Amino acid sequence: MSSYVMTDSWTMTRRGLSHWRRQPVQVLVGLAFPALMLVMFAYFLGGGMGVENYREFLVPGMLALTMAFGLESTMVALTQDLTKGVIDRFRSLPMDPSAVLVGRSVLDMLQSALSLLVLLGVGLAMGWRWHGTAAAALAAVALLLLLRFALLWAGIYLGLVAGRPELVQAVQILVWPVAFLSNAFTSPDTMPGWMGAIAEWNPMSATARAARELFANPVWGGGGSWATEHALLLAVVWPVVLAVVFFTLSVRRYRALGR
Repeated sequence: MSSYVMTDSWTMTRRGLSHWRRQPVQVLVGLAFPALMLVMFAYFLGGGMGVENYREFLVPGMLALTMAFGLESTMVALTQDLTKGVIDRFRSLPMDPSAVLVGRSVLDMLQSALSLLVLLGVGLAMGWRWHGTAAAALAAVALLLLLRFALLWAGIYLGLVAGRPELVQAVQILVWPVAFLSNAFTSPDTMPGWMGAIAEWNPMSATARAARELFANPVWGGGGSWATEHALLLAVVWPVVLAVVFFTLSVRRYRALGR
């Protein structure tokens, strides 16, 4: 990456950070929402699961789920810039054309890292613990951020396709079922056969199960299938494939704007 790309990308990242300073409430709400969901599922629904140490099963799933929910914030921010003509102004400036997308991705990764720290803190306060090594725990966090990196490029591409904030709602309707059709809250073994098979191969399920294994938390069922037995492998392969595909599509779509 040339120095011009790095400089322009950092300028775009600083632009996003300045928005954080001017709109701290929006940032705090984005950090608080996953934490509230974790508390709600742990205390309101956890008792009805009939699973020992459900909180230790739940926390890694919620961490993975939060990475998926970040896709919506990426789309909203990008479509707002498109609607206001900000992207067109950037494209007319003497700056590297990839800086807008790279700056967006860096900003979203920073926000995701903060969200993970908040959720980990809330989980620890609720009694969740990891029982593996520190290196394994860091590997679990790295896999979660890798999933977010892949999904943010999916969000960038979908935001470029949608073009307007109101169309993001249609995509949000699809995000929630896909996110919940996973092992974030329960084992695929408890689902109907066809639904459980989809859940096992869900990229988010692979990351959630791999995180549980690395944290040495309960994995609760799912034994015997190839997807669950190779969760660590899929937790790397799925995000890499998704990142390559959607990065390529995003760059092509961005270059085609205004044509």
